[in-house]
Amino acid sequence: MPSHDFRAPRLFVDAPLAQDARVPLDRDQSNYLGNVLRLSAGAPILAFNGRDGEWQAAIEGRKRPDNLIILQQARPQDRLPDLAYVFAPLKHARLDYTVQKAVEMGAAILQPVQTRFTQASRVNTERMRANVIEAAEQCGILSLAAVAEPVPLERFLSQRATDRLLIFCDEAAEVENPIQSLQNVRDAGLDQGRVGIDVLIGPEGGFAEEERALLLRQPKILRLALGPRILRADTAAVAALALVQAVLGDWGGG
Repeated sequence: MPSHDFRAPRLFVDAPLAQDARVPLDRDQSNYLGNVLRLSAGAPILAFNGRDGEWQAAIEGRKRPDNLIILQQARPQDRLPDLAYVFAPLKHARLDYTVQKAVEMGAAILQPVQTRFTQASRVNTERMRANVIEAAEQCGILSLAAVAEPVPLERFLSQRATDRLLIFCDEAAEVENPIQSLQNVRDAGLDQGRVGIDVLIGPEGGFAEEERALLLRQPKILRLALGPRILRADTAAVAALALVQAVLGDWGGG
């Protein structure tokens, strides 16, 4: 795969990308390129749309950036691992942080679930999508994670495919080596490319006992403790996704 260009600005555009295409810029994009980055006509940038790979492009416009002229492909489109981050929503800045980190970790789906002790009663999914795009722009990511609408935990469990592995991060679980636990699942023949993985992080108040009992009745589940200390939910998300990607995901180059 061609190496990343970490110097050129990157911009997400919701338009087809192909050689010699002209992509119009909206007002926010024009302001960002012209007034924030102070780029003028002819300046090179990288453009991606989550579907057609990454493309070298040049700014077009007399007084301000109006369009992008697509030049040539820099990197082909990739595919995210079938990894869903399922979580009880947090409030404001901490939710922004968690979404950005989940995208950086390679999650393909962001699924908010409402639990008994969830602190945030409303979820701004448009803000979540904006954070997905911002994280992808900044980190050289080509594929955008999908943002699902919030659902109650019970509904999510009833609707999910039963052949997917559910990694249930539970502060009440016995503390064991999480890497060994994940390796045991891998050695048992998990085919992530076929079945996929859901990583569930609960609210900071923990799961209610009836929720925990429902989770433990799921057909394909790994109950995981994240060490001897209680982690904040946003910290637990990063820790759990890092463990899963390192042992079962694409960090090994597969």
